[in-house]
Amino acid sequence: MKGMNPVRQDALMAGVVFAGGLALLASGAYVQRGQYVPLLAVPLAVTCLGVVLRRRRPVVTLALGVAAVVGDVLLGPSLGTILIFTDNLYAATLYGPRRLATWLLGITSVLAIVIGVIAGFVARNWGALAIAGVQAGLVLTTPAVTALIIRQHRDQVIAERARAEQVARLAELDRQAAVTTERTRMARELHDIIANHFSAVAIQSAAVIARQDLDAASVRKVLESIRENSVRGMAEMRTMIGLLRAEAEDEEAEPTRHRLQDAPDLVARSRRAGMDIDLSVSGTPHDLPPSIELAGYRILQESLTNALKHGTGRADVSIQYKSDEVVLRIENPCGADSTGLPGSGAGLVGMAERTALVGGTFAAGPCAGPSLEWAQTQVMGETDRLWRVVATLAVESQPFEAKLISVEDAR
Repeated sequence: MKGMNPVRQDALMAGVVFAGGLALLASGAYVQRGQYVPLLAVPLAVTCLGVVLRRRRPVVTLALGVAAVVGDVLLGPSLGTILIFTDNLYAATLYGPRRLATWLLGITSVLAIVIGVIAGFVARNWGALAIAGVQAGLVLTTPAVTALIIRQHRDQVIAERARAEQVARLAELDRQAAVTTERTRMARELHDIIANHFSAVAIQSAAVIARQDLDAASVRKVLESIRENSVRGMAEMRTMIGLLRAEAEDEEAEPTRHRLQDAPDLVARSRRAGMDIDLSVSGTPHDLPPSIELAGYRILQESLTNALKHGTGRADVSIQYKSDEVVLRIENPCGADSTGLPGSGAGLVGMAERTALVGGTFAAGPCAGPSLEWAQTQVMGETDRLWRVVATLAVESQPFEAKLISVEDAR
């Protein structure tokens, strides 16, 4: 009957047990009282009707079974009706309300004891009490107990299935979060790689186009710088693409070969792109964790890119090495005219994210008046404004949330 509709299964079962009950009646499996035997088929048919409704109407099944047993006891009783009534009890306990199942277990247990006591009192024999009690327990209590056990296992299966689905949903959410995090990291890396090199290319190209008075040597020098930035940008892009195509994740393969100690090379390339940069390093440079090396390098790279795009082409860079942290400070005058280069708006967010990943603090924003370094190198009006980026990278700490705050608040 596998794959058959449950309603059809119940109807087929009812027909089979009804035929079996009739066979028992024909064989004389009932108490002889001189009754009209065909009448015993009526309560038998009622219990079989309960079998038809066992899944859809378990309470109605129980009511039909009780009524049929009462009638059968008054007429007979007969073995077939009693046996089918056990299925009525079983179905009501298994498919009916949970409270009804609990009540049925208690009621059938009490009835089994009461029937045994009555049988023993009538027969005035303790053996009759035991026999009647066991028989009543088999007919009344056993179906209810069996149904409760099966119902408990079924509920456990449902609970386990729900738990498995919940775990699967949580795993899917974790997967989506991991994908989002990886996409964010990739976007940050690509932004930092492309912005620095190709911003310099765009600005130098625009300068060559705008200037008609440049001699061949100057144009050649600018074109060499453009080529250098283009080649470096493509090389780093190939490195990133190679990492994305890697079958297995290798932490050492991440582009951490860029180190904060390579800041002089980065400054030199920016100078060749036309920037005027003052670099000062204080403290003793020492080996740092790869995450801090890469974060410091990328923050410096992005800050110089912003200074090139939005400043006057001049910047002051300060790197201070301490025992437990590294402090980067990049300042540049805010340019009056925009270069017209498009920006994604993700530069400051990316720098803040990088700082947060290594457990540092980050501040960026305009600040009034020149710093001490700028005051020593050029004359600026009191109303002139600087753009200042300050990143403190902790050598030994746990990551926490870094926020973009005003430099005025961080001073």
